[in-house]
Amino acid sequence: MHYDVAFRHQQALDPSALTTIATTLHAVEAAITDCRNAGKDLEDDPAVVLLVRHLATVTGARPGDIQLRHACMDQIAEIRRHPMLLTLARRGVSHDDNAKRAFHSEGRAAMRRLAEALDLAEHSFEVRSNRAGPACSGEITLHGEEVWVQLSLGYLGPDHEVLFRRVHGRADHTGDRNRWASIRDLLSPDRFADRLRRELQLSAAPTSATRLFA
Repeated sequence: MHYDVAFRHQQALDPSALTTIATTLHAVEAAITDCRNAGKDLEDDPAVVLLVRHLATVTGARPGDIQLRHACMDQIAEIRRHPMLLTLARRGVSHDDNAKRAFHSEGRAAMRRLAEALDLAEHSFEVRSNRAGPACSGEITLHGEEVWVQLSLGYLGPDHEVLFRRVHGRADHTGDRNRWASIRDLLSPDRFADRLRRELQLSAAPTSATRLFA
């Protein structure tokens, strides 16, 4: 049975309806799917090649490579000035599974950086992630022998995203009185670690403790 179709060849011969990057990419992807279904080599398929070349025509009116490269570098700098975790905290993540997944991934990484700043030994702490239901952010928790830090969104509003307290061992889940910090504090782990040591009166780190990325 012959599974090939003529549509991609017709589009390639007259691509005048493909005027945007999105529509042209969709046509290319559909053509690649057709080739695979027909068992043909997409690298040599004339319709695929012509459609890909048409994509260059569609982008021809855009700024040149130098301007686009500078724009990319500007975007990278902007992203670094506004970390993803802070952006997610501002916009919220409830009912958005992709945003929530990113929030928990970035939150776990932030907690590990805080553990490093606190000079916590490799096996003296754990980082837990509870995604909870779709209507809330869930929590990311750093639990050590003396310190408990939890990140979540929406309970008390801005500048109260981080809950921390002193605990007495890894089995202690209640600890001393709760204190609050902003997510911005968590994003400056060395400074926040100094605050935790001072406010919670944490024990000094052993002299043998070394940071993972020292």
